[in-house]
Amino acid sequence: MNGIDAEAFYRALLAQVRDTYGNAFGQPDGPALAGIHSGGAWLAERLAHDLGIEGFGVVNVALHRDDYAKKGLHSQASPTSLPFDVDGRRIVLVDDVLYTGRTVRAAINELYDYGRPAAVELAVLAERGGRELPIAARFVGGRVDLAGDTTLVLVREADTRFSFRTEPRSD
Repeated sequence: MNGIDAEAFYRALLAQVRDTYGNAFGQPDGPALAGIHSGGAWLAERLAHDLGIEGFGVVNVALHRDDYAKKGLHSQASPTSLPFDVDGRRIVLVDDVLYTGRTVRAAINELYDYGRPAAVELAVLAERGGRELPIAARFVGGRVDLAGDTTLVLVREADTRFSFRTEPRSD
């Protein structure tokens, strides 16, 4: 156990999104929810359920990553799936951990491949500092301090609950 309560972070994140948007999700001109594959997609799925949202999108950032040449396309990555029109829509983009900001940058690039959103707001379960790009989340479940050589990994338990584990960072 690493002492980071992912479920407490989730409850805080859910409350912030619910307080801001209430029942606006699902309305024709309301915001849309999209999670970044894979941890962000898990979170978006649970948020959609808990907020009573019919559908949500999944954004695959593989082709927009700045380390694509080094890492290539992961075989388990699913394609981007957005069951809503991106043009003119407010998108709540969900990710598990915000660290350098590079994954979020790639996700925004992917969203723009599908249209021009009115706005993109970031919701993250854990904010850990260490930004390399000028990216900030509007909704944050919790903040953690970790050494730069450590990765925070979201784990989805069998009952849809979440936990975190830490691992040495591999670049």
